Amino acid sequence: MLLDEKIATRQSYGEALAELGEENKNVVVLDADLSGATKTSIFAKEFPERFFDMGIAEQDMMGTGAGLSTFGKIPYVSTFAVFAAGRAYDQIRNTIAHTNANVKICATHAGITVGEDGATHQMLEDISMMRTLPNMMVMSTSDDVQTKWAIKEIANVNGPVYVRLSRLATPVIYDEGFVKENNIKFEIGKAIQLGDGTDASIIATGVTVSEALKAKEVLKEKGINVRVIDVHTIKPLDKEMIIKCAKETKRIITIEDHSIIGGLGTAVCEVLSENFPAKVTRIGINNTFGESGKAEELLKKYNLNSEYLVKILSK
Repeated sequence: MLLDEKIATRQSYGEALAELGEENKNVVVLDADLSGATKTSIFAKEFPERFFDMGIAEQDMMGTGAGLSTFGKIPYVSTFAVFAAGRAYDQIRNTIAHTNANVKICATHAGITVGEDGATHQMLEDISMMRTLPNMMVMSTSDDVQTKWAIKEIANVNGPVYVRLSRLATPVIYDEGFVKENNIKFEIGKAIQLGDGTDASIIATGVTVSEALKAKEVLKEKGINVRVIDVHTIKPLDKEMIIKCAKETKRIITIEDHSIIGGLGTAVCEVLSENFPAKVTRIGINNTFGESGKAEELLKKYNLNSEYLVKILSK
C-alpha cells in the first residue's frame, strides 16, 4: 500500500499544473515570489506567457486572480499557506469567496511539517479559516497521485477552491497497481476507505494518511483491525462515510497536521453529533503554535505519527 518512493505534494502540484496547462489554455498561474518552492516554476518554464510572478504581494495576487477569473481564465494562485490563508485572508474572503470567483488557491508548506522554518511559517489554522467561508471548497491531499487527480479535477469546479499542500515528501499511496486492485476512484467530496477493519476507524487527511496506514499494518500484527479513511475533501465533507464508520467500528480517531480546533476533527464531530453521536478522539495540534525542528521529529513530539496511533489503539 505504501511505496518506498516519497514525493512532496508541492512537487506533484507543479507537475500537474504543467500537464493541465497543456490540456486547458484558460489555466493561468500566479505566484508571490516563491515559484521555486511552490513548484509553479515547472508551469512557468512551459508556459511563460500564462505565468505571473506578483512579487511579495499576496493580497494583490488574490485580487488579480479574481479579476482574471471574470475574463474566463482559471487562475491557480500559489504561495505558502501562512501567506495565503493568513496574510491574504481579507482578499480571499471579500474578493474571492464573497463573489464566488473561480480561483484555485493552492497553498504549499502547510502544517507543522514545514519543519525548520518554525512557528511563524507553520500554518496550523488554515483549514478552519477556509472551511468557514461560504462558497469555498477545501481539500488536503495525501500523496503524489492524489494531488495530481485533485489539481486537474478542480479545474472543472466553477468556484473557489483551497488546496492544502505539504513541504514534506510523503510515501506514494495510490500507485497504479494498488488503484486497479482496489478499484479506487477519485471523486471530490467522497473520502477513500482503505481497509475494512471494524475495531476502529482512523480518519486522516494530508500527510497523516501515510502515518495512519503505517499504524494499520502494525496494529494488524497485534490482532487489531482498523480501517483508514483518507479525507481529501474536507468541505464538502463525506458525511455518509463518517456516519458509516461510526456505525461499523468501535472507535473513531481523527488525525491531522493542523489545529484540533476547527479542522478535520471538528468537522467529523459536527457530523456525528447531529447524525449518530459517538465518541471521537481528535489528534492534532492542541491549542499551541509550532516550533523549529525536523519534520519527523515534530510529528513525533506532537503525536502525529504512526507510533502514537499504535499506542492509543493498543489500549
